[in-house]
Amino acid sequence: MSEELEGHLDTLIPAITGGRATFFLGAGVNLCDRAEGQTWHPGQELPSGAELAKHLSETLGYPRAEMLTRCPSCEKDVMSEKMKDLTRVSQCVSVMAGSAPLYEVLHSLLAAKYSPTTLHRFVAALPTLLSERGYPDRHQFVVTTNYDDLMERAFQDASEPFDLVTYLAEGDDRGKFVHRFPDGNERIITVPNEYADVAPDKRTVILKVHGTVDRSNKDRDSFVITEDHYIDYLTRTDVSKLIPVGLTGKLKHTNFLFLGYSLCDWNLRAILHRIWGEQKLNYESWAIQLKPSLIDKKSWSKRGVDIIDVSLSAYVSRLKERIQALPRAGGTS
Repeated sequence: MSEELEGHLDTLIPAITGGRATFFLGAGVNLCDRAEGQTWHPGQELPSGAELAKHLSETLGYPRAEMLTRCPSCEKDVMSEKMKDLTRVSQCVSVMAGSAPLYEVLHSLLAAKYSPTTLHRFVAALPTLLSERGYPDRHQFVVTTNYDDLMERAFQDASEPFDLVTYLAEGDDRGKFVHRFPDGNERIITVPNEYADVAPDKRTVILKVHGTVDRSNKDRDSFVITEDHYIDYLTRTDVSKLIPVGLTGKLKHTNFLFLGYSLCDWNLRAILHRIWGEQKLNYESWAIQLKPSLIDKKSWSKRGVDIIDVSLSAYVSRLKERIQALPRAGGTS
């Protein structure tokens, strides 16, 4: 492995063992185990944002003039770049077909039985790995803009209890977060700056800032996905003031590890803006991104985030090796 990667892990691992690291997961984590160039098969594995956009447009109908564009070199109709824009496509199909069909297609796709990736399973195994080595700060804080529940299922498979805090994009409590306890009970968070029943130092926390699928009841699905959703999210919702106080403090004082993101992703830029505004992140943070574009490099740099140029699968494999090789806390063998 490269010196850059090893140097990064030298800094990251003490942050993990000291309870100062937060995993920030994007749609790209679901491609962690997929071979490069492998075609996506709906119902067999979760899609990337672009693949989901294409699936929605083909399933619910999207104006043909928007779907195709003329290639200047071959003079043939090819797939338009607009088809890869999940927010734009979701807005269009919601207007054309209605929000109910959009939610039905999303539920059908997201509630299928998928296996968590090696990345999900590694994060879920961390509390046990750290505990076995005597590190007291074993609980993890995971933030995600994904709608699927693979992270939750990985923690359940690992028999690791967690608190789930989810943004509500629909319904009477729209604009609030709901806290689901490990026993399945739920509570709407109405006074976030006084809410003390969730904190990463007590138990692992999964914070879903753009909603989630509810595989047990599709009427409880909640997705920030269309342009209208994002407008509402950005103009009416100050996310940092809606998150429980224990999590807000963590968001301001942590090393972030961004996995499965490009800063070209609208959803990531939206949430970063709502939490941090235009300021750089307070603590050293990293984005794992293979072959980043020049725009991504400049965009991450403006946020004070270093890019580690490596594939997610190779990164998770090496990080797992380094964690498993940790000595016991205090220096004993």
